[in-house]
Amino acid sequence: MLASGSSGNAALVATENTRILVDAGLSVKDLTRRLALAGEQPERLTAVLITHEHSDHVAGLVRLVRRHRIPVYLTHRTAPTIDWQDTAPALETFQAGARFSVGDIDVDSFTIPHDAADPVGFCFHSAGIKIGLATDLGYITESIKYHLRGTHLLLLESNHDLDMLKVGPYPWSVKQRVMSRMGHLSNNGMSEFLLSDWAPAAANLILGHLSEHNNHPEIVRLVASQALERRDVSARLVIAGQHQPAEAFQF
Repeated sequence: MLASGSSGNAALVATENTRILVDAGLSVKDLTRRLALAGEQPERLTAVLITHEHSDHVAGLVRLVRRHRIPVYLTHRTAPTIDWQDTAPALETFQAGARFSVGDIDVDSFTIPHDAADPVGFCFHSAGIKIGLATDLGYITESIKYHLRGTHLLLLESNHDLDMLKVGPYPWSVKQRVMSRMGHLSNNGMSEFLLSDWAPAAANLILGHLSEHNNHPEIVRLVASQALERRDVSARLVIAGQHQPAEAFQF
């Protein structure tokens, strides 16, 4: 995870031969700096995959892919929602739910419930390893549970603490949006999934997209650790942040 939160999101999934940037919600300068911290350069990227069109996921997209001529993968319905500034880059559009390949990585897409045109999550498969990514979702559907089974590494949203959100600074209309089934997953929603539905091949877990106003990393860590203890699961647990890359997972 290069960045995770309401101010910008980006993640790097890579093999020896393929490098995929998932979302580009930071400035090109910041994306370049964070890629360098991960030992990568933007001109070496094979593709950029986009989950949805909200600015914290696409803020640096147009400039990045034009500067480095990187193909963009996104759904048919998401593509027209982005301001391509007269000339779109090389676009590879797909139907939500489709499976496709980028280099030596097979990608499964799946619909997520969020207030965007056509939001998706992804699972990545290569060399027997499966990585799941599901953020910006109001709740976890049965379809999402199915797709996330057997992951060796899962990035899951844990956006807000309900009590902090209710007494926090947001207007009530925004609070209703965040709490809705088309909003963001709460710590409670994350915990319920870990307790009842998480079926990993290996217990590696990144929790991300934390609200800076309505959550705290140590609250998230505590809630997740308690759920994992009740499941008697020993997991490598990382809380992703907004301001610096999270530690890398290697398989």
